[in-house]
Amino acid sequence: MSHLRPVQSDISPVHAETSAGICFLTLDSPPANALSMEMIASLRAHLARAANDDAVRVVVLGATGKVFSAGHDLKEIAAHRADADKGRAFFTELMTECGALMQEIVRHPKPVIAAVAGVASAAGCQLVASCDLAIATTEATFATPGVNIGLFCSTPMVALSRNVSRKQAMEMLLTGEMIEATTAREFGLVNRVVPPEYLNQIVGKYAQAIASKSALTLKIGKEAFYAQAEMELSGAYEYAGRVMVENMLARDAEEGIGAFIDKRKPQWEDV
Repeated sequence: MSHLRPVQSDISPVHAETSAGICFLTLDSPPANALSMEMIASLRAHLARAANDDAVRVVVLGATGKVFSAGHDLKEIAAHRADADKGRAFFTELMTECGALMQEIVRHPKPVIAAVAGVASAAGCQLVASCDLAIATTEATFATPGVNIGLFCSTPMVALSRNVSRKQAMEMLLTGEMIEATTAREFGLVNRVVPPEYLNQIVGKYAQAIASKSALTLKIGKEAFYAQAEMELSGAYEYAGRVMVENMLARDAEEGIGAFIDKRKPQWEDV
């Protein structure tokens, strides 16, 4: 993705580049790309900027090095055990901030795609599961291994259990074993598995295809998808029906339908 135009940013340790409506956010704190408090704050700040930038239509989340993200910074956690409260306040803040990050990805008005080229473990796996789409290389691996160190992956469980079946989620959570990318695809954790040399190309194709759509339509659809998923069937249909009506009244829906009838390319105004 060397063709991308860098966007100047003082937010660290996340590197940001934007081109053709696609915002690439890269975890840039190898070797672990741990979700420290600093990393979480950086991601949240960048996501907020992307949400408010009309030029951004899709967000791609990747990482440098051989590890996508190993999860929380265990050294940071261990250091706070020396606090007067044995770390309770810090641990509470960490879980709150990390949970907020995951929810912001789900509630982000722009689609978020995870590009995974390495290990995604614990909260790193949670990060992948929270994204709308995930493309992984054949070398990528995934795990929720907290049980191995006496710390059950309870918060990663929230995102994981909303992506894969209960039996598969419990398999990962109870054993803590690493699964290969092909198994992650079978479980439903990732959409595609591709050779490492094609990751940028495939992710780019997905991102470009999505970026070509009406931003308003994408925002409406993403919000509705996650909202209806938490409802019972009749309530989901009632809610989705109301969303469809409002969507039909939007200018872009009128333009899109008209363009289809006229056999021409639609001109989106995102309203």
